[in-house]
This record gives sequence, structure tokens and C-alpha cells, in this order.
Amino acid sequence: MITLLVGTNRPNSRARRIANYYSTLLTDLGAESQILDLAELPVDFIVSALYENVGTNPAFNSLARMLDAGSKLVIITPEYNASFPGVLKAFIDGLPYPGGIRGKKAALIGLSNGGQGGLLAMTHLTDILMYLGTAVLPQRVRLPFINQDLNQDDGLNNDLSRQLLQEQAEALLAF
Repeated sequence: MITLLVGTNRPNSRARRIANYYSTLLTDLGAESQILDLAELPVDFIVSALYENVGTNPAFNSLARMLDAGSKLVIITPEYNASFPGVLKAFIDGLPYPGGIRGKKAALIGLSNGGQGGLLAMTHLTDILMYLGTAVLPQRVRLPFINQDLNQDDGLNNDLSRQLLQEQAEALLAF
């Protein structure tokens, strides 16, 4: 089982739409996947599921357990203010330590409206994942100008974007 982690809690986000697309890629490759969307986090999780409250919020715990279903994950993150969304960091901070995502293998996809394609977000996230003992697949995919690339059917208009995601999915399965 591969968990596709939508790295924002924005409802109906572009990151979620990319997760839907990637899930189809994995299905076509014969791999099972699930989508963990941070839009499903309890609104009060930073006070009800972190620090002295670790393990006490059933809704947060349910999402955190999704990561335990397999040894691989794909994190799809938009770039917010030259990094990844704070809600993703807070979610990671709420995971069991040193467990949580330690020992897992991760692929990263960054997206942005500009030309960087989430590069800064993926760089910051890579540092944190490696600190936590998560192996990061070298083939990180940047999806720049996502508003132009993502179409109404949750497909991608750019051949290169489709190719890079396909190659990354194949590499993740072999990782």
C-alpha cells in the first residue's frame, strides 16, 4: 500500500487533484494506494492532538494510522511562502516520535503557480524527512505553472509533467 499524502488542508486543492491523478498511475502499474488528505484533519488538531494530547484525538489518530498501512508514501505539496504548508509540518509534528514515518520511503511532488514548481518546498521537506529517518527518492517532480498544466478532468496538459510523474511512480515501486 502506498499512501498519497496531500500536503495542504485547503479543500478541493490542486494537490488533491494531483493525488487523484497519481493514484490512477499507481493502479495502472498494479500498485495499491490510498489518499490521506490533510483537508480531513480536525480543525482543532494543533491543540487536541499535539504535545500533551498526543494519541488522544481519534480523528487525527485515524489519519496518522493511514501511514502505517505501507512502507512507501508520496507527498504532494504546494509551495506556500517559499516552503511547504505549515499544516503539513504540524501533521508531521503530531506523528509518534521517533516512529511515525521513520523507515519509510517517500517520493515528493511539488507544485506552484510560478516557475519553481515547489522546489523550495521539496527542499525544506526533504531535510525534515531525512532527519526523521525517511528515505527520499531522488526523482522529485516539480510541477510549475500548475494552473495552466492541470486541466478540468484532473489530467495534465504538459507531456513532460505526465512523463515525469510516470517515471517517478515506476521508480518508487522499484525503490
